[in-house]
Amino acid sequence: MCDDCTLRSTTLHPPSRRSLILGGLAAAGVLAAGLRPTIAAPSHPQGDTVRALAFRNLHTGEELRATYWEDGRYQPEALAEINRVLRDHRTGDVATMEPALLNLLHRLHGILDASRPFHVISGYRSPKSNAALAARSNGVARKSFHMAGMAIDVRLPGRPLKSLHKAALALDGGGVGYYPKSDFIHLDVGPVRRW
Repeated sequence: MCDDCTLRSTTLHPPSRRSLILGGLAAAGVLAAGLRPTIAAPSHPQGDTVRALAFRNLHTGEELRATYWEDGRYQPEALAEINRVLRDHRTGDVATMEPALLNLLHRLHGILDASRPFHVISGYRSPKSNAALAARSNGVARKSFHMAGMAIDVRLPGRPLKSLHKAALALDGGGVGYYPKSDFIHLDVGPVRRW
């Protein structure tokens, strides 16, 4: 499981009420923990006319290829499909995945010039699932970004995990965790940090 920290939003579109609340909670948590918050780099490539992602959820076996950005705007139907595939596989709970996270994944896929879908270990995680995992492991943050749809744990078939990790770090788009024994990396759109 991943070792991420307190919630923080880094979207580039006008902030929603949810983003403002989460940002306030994150700032309080980051400052209370003595950490220096860092602003992430822009979460999407400039000038993209189409943004698409492909996923294979390793727990449900579901696969999805979706164009989530087209004609200068997010595509609600595609976002809903992504939310469903990245749901909490333990409870079936579906949440809204942060568009900045999708943009980060799109950029990562692009710089690796990959053609295969991301294999998803964990996307959204409900508070109930997160609490159960945190009770069993010190490596699971009690206020995980997964609970806000701001984090994902993935691998990318056809690309060595070290290459995926190095590319994710180069994007400077949030938190990046490296889990070679479990064969995945953690990505989130919280403060820029690495572990």
